[in-house]
Amino acid sequence: MSLNSLQRMALLSIAASLVTMALKFGAWYLTDSVSLFSDAAESLVNLAGGLVAFGALTIAARPADSDHAYGHDKAEYFSSGVEGTLILVAAVSIIYTAVERFFHPQALHDLGPGLVISLVAALVNFATARVMLVVAVRQDSITLEADAKHLLTDVWTSAGVLGGLSVVMFAPPSWQILDPIMAVAVGFNIVVTGVSLMRRSMAGLMDSSLPQDEVARIEAEVRRLLPSGASFHDLRTRKAGARRFIEFHLLLPGDASVSESHALCDRIEAAIAEALPRTSITIHVEPPEIHV
Repeated sequence: MSLNSLQRMALLSIAASLVTMALKFGAWYLTDSVSLFSDAAESLVNLAGGLVAFGALTIAARPADSDHAYGHDKAEYFSSGVEGTLILVAAVSIIYTAVERFFHPQALHDLGPGLVISLVAALVNFATARVMLVVAVRQDSITLEADAKHLLTDVWTSAGVLGGLSVVMFAPPSWQILDPIMAVAVGFNIVVTGVSLMRRSMAGLMDSSLPQDEVARIEAEVRRLLPSGASFHDLRTRKAGARRFIEFHLLLPGDASVSESHALCDRIEAAIAEALPRTSITIHVEPPEIHV
């Protein structure tokens, strides 16, 4: 099976998650730090998200068929929704573990080697996420963007944990209370990411209109090409994965020939497709007299 660029990026995410998961759980094993455990637990979610993303992108890449005339692009929204749910589950687990540590504190040990290992894992995630974001923006993929932003969230989480534990390493023993406090902060930070992903997923599944700036670009291109006496109305838009769907009614004088109408529609479709790639456009031509 030939893989496209989005699928290859999803596999890169899976590989990075496996590497960072091994590193972070190793750091937690060395130190017994609950904040490092919370960081390691998030890497499990990264792995699950990468696997779901790869599956969704594989389905979305399938061409339209008799049962799915508009293609399979909406599969991407299921991926971001599942990943958002997994993130929330991980956040609850992290917060619960941290609260337990408040009531049953434990001494930390071997923080130096543990922090070095965690730093290496964070750098792996950062490099992977940056590469993925470049491809996500170029291909307009919500699935890959969600996966990349999740990895970046993991990087900033790791940075916060590393900074806090660096202080703990040189501070008096009483400062070790920072460990569960940072873990709780990590948990709530992950909640925000999970809710954001789920909201975007639901918006796509509910066929929300395109962003206002894109709708304005569509209207501008149509008006630019309209001949004298012509107009349009009932513009409707939606998006499925990276594909945009646009439809509207085009009012032309009743004496316009079929050939002229068809040629005008072709010009409008070409102009919109140049302004907004990966579009499917439906134009309904009608005479203005029916609206009198």
